[in-house]
Amino acid sequence: MTSEPCNPVRGEASLVIDGHAHVLRPTFAALVAAEEDLGPLFALVERASEGRLRLSEIATLFWYCCEARGSLTRESVGEAVMAMGLAGASAPLRELLKQILQGRCA
Repeated sequence: MTSEPCNPVRGEASLVIDGHAHVLRPTFAALVAAEEDLGPLFALVERASEGRLRLSEIATLFWYCCEARGSLTRESVGEAVMAMGLAGASAPLRELLKQILQGRCA
């Protein structure tokens, strides 16, 4: 868990897992690792815009971007996504996708 709040200006979002807020920080290293697992990020963004993004892809992207992953598993991140529902997961997903497409605002 991290005590640092997320910074939307840096493209960060927050995800609550097991009652603890975790910062989703889309660093270069995190996005490269996610891309190795999920395929090209531009294709991921296109699937998202077409409503074809899979639950597993959302959870995987969140897992790679989770700043203080520690002992978190993809399954626990996936369970957090399910707990908030796809509508709730859309806000942090939108922030990460915005960062992928536009880069940092500051």
